[in-house]
Amino acid sequence: MMIDVHTHPPTQRASIPADQLKVNRMWRPDRAVQVSTSWDDYFAAQRPADVSIVFDIYWHPTGTGIYEGMGYEAQPWAAGNINDNVAAFVAAHPKRLIGFMALHPHDPHCLEELERCRTDLNFKGIKLGPNYQNFDPLEARALQIYERAQRYGLPIMFHQGTSPQRNAPIRFAHPLLMDEVAIRFPDLKIIMAHVGHPYQTDTIAVIRKHPNVYADMSANIYRPYSFWEQMVKANEWNVMHKILLGTDYPVTTVQESIDALRNINAIVEGTALPRVPLDKIEAIIQCDALALLGIAI
Repeated sequence: MMIDVHTHPPTQRASIPADQLKVNRMWRPDRAVQVSTSWDDYFAAQRPADVSIVFDIYWHPTGTGIYEGMGYEAQPWAAGNINDNVAAFVAAHPKRLIGFMALHPHDPHCLEELERCRTDLNFKGIKLGPNYQNFDPLEARALQIYERAQRYGLPIMFHQGTSPQRNAPIRFAHPLLMDEVAIRFPDLKIIMAHVGHPYQTDTIAVIRKHPNVYADMSANIYRPYSFWEQMVKANEWNVMHKILLGTDYPVTTVQESIDALRNINAIVEGTALPRVPLDKIEAIIQCDALALLGIAI
């Protein structure tokens, strides 16, 4: 089964009028990314994945989502808050989508929202972006979320590494903080997004150390040298089996990510530099991440 563990919801249900198209030129170095997307755009980009995990980011305690937090318009089809928004999308495609809840530790109703999303909305995990949300991952309010997630078997995906957003403190998303979280909550399933770019070596050290900590490879394929280098290191440290397929849609598509994985050694062709074993690359592509994370469809 092929799983995309890292996607963001489309901005609109139907097709996007030409005068409403929005693009971002900072998310990747090789081309602009179309931010405005429809449900059809989403599923076209997800082929050939069997299942995709989708989530928003609770940018501010007031409930602002990722697109609004980055300065784009709110999703016009939203019926309620950002978790209700994702839940409606998942409910329309229950065999293809798994929802993770967005939470903010500084929301006074955070734990109530966690319970609502877990029971009423049937979300299977949690998405946190400490840098975007401007909270210390080791502060008491965040630890309450981890304790509840560990208790209920809810994996947490953390944004890891840098971001082009000027108001997002990088120190809150450094991979070594996850080492301390995993020490305190050894049974909590953690996904370190983006292999913690550009601190991939630190991420590799953390996922090697902790049995329940994984990384997704999203937001790396369009930097081919560092992508190759991090996978060489992941192979040398024997953690290739802990790297999960992810696209960070709409930033990339599943097929683009698969093609980049299979072509990872092209940059060192004609040299004596080490190759990433292609059988281990195929294992990433075909990995049943849901089984690893303890998620039942």
